[in-house]
Amino acid sequence: MDPMTQSAQISSSQGLADGQNSAAKESKLSVKDLIHWRDPKKSGLVFGLSMLLLLSLAAFSVISVASYLLLALLCVTITFRIYKSVVQAVQKSGEGHPFKTLIDKDVSVAPETFRKHVDASLTYINRALKQMSRLFLVEDLVDSLKLAVVMWLFTYVGAVFNGITILILADILLFAVPPVYEKYKTQIDQYMDLIRTQVNTTMAKLQEKLPGAVKRSKTE
Repeated sequence: MDPMTQSAQISSSQGLADGQNSAAKESKLSVKDLIHWRDPKKSGLVFGLSMLLLLSLAAFSVISVASYLLLALLCVTITFRIYKSVVQAVQKSGEGHPFKTLIDKDVSVAPETFRKHVDASLTYINRALKQMSRLFLVEDLVDSLKLAVVMWLFTYVGAVFNGITILILADILLFAVPPVYEKYKTQIDQYMDLIRTQVNTTMAKLQEKLPGAVKRSKTE
């Protein structure tokens, strides 16, 4: 292969990778800006819409909510289409279809974009499968016991709350906790360090007393 062609291919691949990394960073920053209320209007809009959707799912079935949303969207687009047709007929203008620019817009997913998201998803899936295998096959007894305690606590949570209620609470916490943490970061970090130290000390004592417990190496 020509050295110049090979160099151009390497440069293009590096540029594509840099573009993907920059896009991922921008998406992470945008989510961070939303939950930290950098732009109150955008954060309020996203929080309001997400709460409206979750409350709708709590009151109605998923099929009903999806049907109502699509029906509302169709009502808006059909009404606007008829309105523009009447206005064009009265004014005898030739503007054409009001959604022509949106219809002509390419909404197909590029193969590179699809493969990129699939590869990213596979990375998380494989990591989760490896972690589940490690926990359920008791590679580390203490970690498996931690998971058992968490699952036992979730049985009580599930008896009190259903899935939608938990999602509503999670949505509220997602938009409420980051601003509070940012404001009282020093005090919260001090208490979290104390709790983390106490938990680690307790777990270390428990691991020493458990028979046959797998000791963690210093490299971990």
